[in-house]
Amino acid sequence: MMKDFISILDINKEELNELLADAHDLKRQKKEGATHLLLPGKTLAMIFEKSSTRTHISFEVGMNELGGHALFLNARDMQIWRGEEIRDTARAASRYVSAMMIRAYKHSTIEEFAKFATIPVINGLSDMEHPCQILADIMTMQEHFGSTQDLKVAWVGDGNNVCHSLILATVLTGLDVTVSTPKGYEPDPGYIRRAQELGGRARLVREPEKAVKDAEVIVTDTWVSMGDEGERDERLKLFGDYTVDADLMKLASPDARVLHCLPAHRGEEITDEVMEGGQSLIWDEAENRLHAQKALLVRLLKK
Repeated sequence: MMKDFISILDINKEELNELLADAHDLKRQKKEGATHLLLPGKTLAMIFEKSSTRTHISFEVGMNELGGHALFLNARDMQIWRGEEIRDTARAASRYVSAMMIRAYKHSTIEEFAKFATIPVINGLSDMEHPCQILADIMTMQEHFGSTQDLKVAWVGDGNNVCHSLILATVLTGLDVTVSTPKGYEPDPGYIRRAQELGGRARLVREPEKAVKDAEVIVTDTWVSMGDEGERDERLKLFGDYTVDADLMKLASPDARVLHCLPAHRGEEITDEVMEGGQSLIWDEAENRLHAQKALLVRLLKK
């Protein structure tokens, strides 16, 4: 595995399969009550520019269960918030901790940390990608479908950071992804182009009905991401036809399942009925953030 995990394509197909096999095994061990203290003495520094629930909890609990320690750092309490250069923070922190997980507004911030750090740097979310979320999503699909090869996936909503990572993941997984967004909210075309050039299958359509037709997995996310709050009213108007509701689900495969990385705004991008219904895998997906990230940490830190 490469030193850092900033994009899902920082690992190859074989490494992804090995990592997820470890994640499934760690999940099984946890449910059986077995301990796995695989990272004693290791410390993960977690830098948060953005607020977090699942990323914070899953990484901190994960490191504790692996026998290590997680250190929460609010960026506003650090010198970088007062103007210290990222390269200086990265170099100094590398002398103290074993790895760094960063949840940042800008993807370039994480890339600069990784450039100057001498320890592994993990992307806990940026404006462009959310690879840790996609690890959990792939794990969840494996659990419920056995294989991701040729699995038809529809993304409905904003072409955001999670969407970008899902598109790139087609290169490693065999997923067949169709993205449906309102005009002006498409994913960065460079992500679709890169995935296609590397053998992935990802395409864009306008109508959500076309995207979900016969799909086996429907994925959605909030219409108003952190940092986009000033556009909320405009976005709610434009995204009004992109709600994952019971009528839209009827167009998908009868056995289709629904994913949402959370937090959800019920009644906007997804209805309460779908979220709480029998086709939802959302809570398995949320749990799998813990297991997938534990496997990632072990692969990056266990020498």
